[in-house]
Formats: sequence, C-alpha cells, structure tokens
Amino acid sequence: MATIDSPTSKIFYYSRTTVERAERSLICCPFTVGLFTAMRNQSVPLNAIALENGIQQGYTQRPLSELTCYNALDWLIQVGVLRREVDGQGITDSFRLTPLGYQLIEKYQGKNWPAPSWQDYLYNAGIRWLRLPF
Repeated sequence: MATIDSPTSKIFYYSRTTVERAERSLICCPFTVGLFTAMRNQSVPLNAIALENGIQQGYTQRPLSELTCYNALDWLIQVGVLRREVDGQGITDSFRLTPLGYQLIEKYQGKNWPAPSWQDYLYNAGIRWLRLPF
C-alpha cells in the first residue's frame, strides 16, 4: 500500500495498482504538468483548459475541444486523480486535485511526464473503454 500525505495532514493509503493506474492515466492524458501544478493551488475551470486557452495557459500542447477536454478530465476523476469543484450552488465546471493527485504531481513537479509506451496507451485505452476498476 502506498501512503499519501495530503495537504490537510491526513494520511491516505492506496494500493499499488491504484497508484499505477492513476499514474498511467496521467502520462497518457492530453494535459501538461502545468495544468496539474495550477490545480495544486486553485480549481481550474473547463473553459481555461479547452481550445486555444489551454495552449496559452500551458495546460495542453494542442487545442482540445470542450468535449475532448471534459472526457479526459472525467477519466482522471474516475481513476482518482481529480475531483469536481463544488460551491454553494452545487457542482461547478472547475476541477481540483485529490490527495492521490497531489502525490503524483509532487513526484513530477518541475519535470515533464515520462513518455508513455505504446503498451501504456493500449492498457489505458482498454481500461478506459471498458471502465474496468483495475
């Protein structure tokens, strides 16, 4: 089990497979480390990530449609890296890191993601398509 020290001083325990799946999902996602570094300090709205805004902010390397962006962010929610921001009115269109996300971003702070292998892409795509929990 991996231990996680969150910003709220609680320790979280994650299985090795959970951490590996989340890390693989991060390195295969269309976003840069810059997006997740920004999410360490604040929530980031979808419209700041999608289209040309994502490139200008350094969150993506190419323009992504809002649907593509949302689907990639939704997958990162499902693997436990992100969560939706909630305000007094309910769920917003902004995203934040989870404690697992904090751990993974700490690992890559100041670096780029490692280049995913074709096996990483295939495994991630298969799990994502089938929505398998492992």
